[in-house]
Amino acid sequence: MCDDITEQENQAFATAGGTLNRRDFSKLSAAGFLSLMATNAGVAQGALDVTDREVNVPMAGGVSDSYFVAPTSGKHPGVLIWPDIRGLRPAFKAMGKRLAMQGYAVLVANPFYRDGPHPHVAAGEQFSDPDVRGRLIPMARKLTQDASMSDARDYIRFLDAQGETDTSRKVGTMGYCMGGPLIMRTAGAVPERVGAAASFHGGGLVTDRPDSPHLLIATSPAHVLHAVAENDDERNPTQKVVLAETYAKHGIPAEIEVYEGTLHGWCPPDSSVYNQSQAERAWARTLALFSRTLA
Repeated sequence: MCDDITEQENQAFATAGGTLNRRDFSKLSAAGFLSLMATNAGVAQGALDVTDREVNVPMAGGVSDSYFVAPTSGKHPGVLIWPDIRGLRPAFKAMGKRLAMQGYAVLVANPFYRDGPHPHVAAGEQFSDPDVRGRLIPMARKLTQDASMSDARDYIRFLDAQGETDTSRKVGTMGYCMGGPLIMRTAGAVPERVGAAASFHGGGLVTDRPDSPHLLIATSPAHVLHAVAENDDERNPTQKVVLAETYAKHGIPAEIEVYEGTLHGWCPPDSSVYNQSQAERAWARTLALFSRTLA
């Protein structure tokens, strides 16, 4: 996941100066994030009008206050987004809205609903802060395999119940950081519904434990994309190899790539190590995956 060594490297990068500093992060609204992501991304071309709403998703473990957004008219393939360890916040709502503009009914989950409503971080807070880590890590530890697979079933059930979702088409799922294992568990939990799964700087995808996410690959036919941070790969170079071999063994189409020059956390636009050019390339690869498998 977000280990201390990786965070030290990321903090060194942020201290040296990234494209956005902490003051910049705190000033950006959801609209600002959407504008930032639209830069050089062609979002305005062919983008659909969308309608969004805050939703309360009934869960086996309570109620998850989450975010739903979809094109204003018609029915569309559903996508479940799992945020990174900083949880549901304006940046992820903007990312969900951007995806909806491309023709998807999108549910952005609050993975920490067991600990209360979102957001669980304030504007500008980064995981590199010890106080933030101390608050979030215990929340993340509650997302065991059993708990997260139960959550996935409940989220997909809710997504399918929305009038904007086309249930004749497969569902996609996306996950960032700790959301990497969650997309694999979502695919394993609802294999008959999930057609595509994409992870970005996901950690803990291959472990030596009996609940390692990669052991679920055999249970789901979903096509996958794993966009790997360069420093994550340097820390654990065998993960991509095991993933590739396991997908190949079971005949599952998989795109696994280390994105040059990236640090753990490089995709969300409010990250201290946001890499816009590589994040846009990963976004384009995700849209291509969804176009092939969902739309």
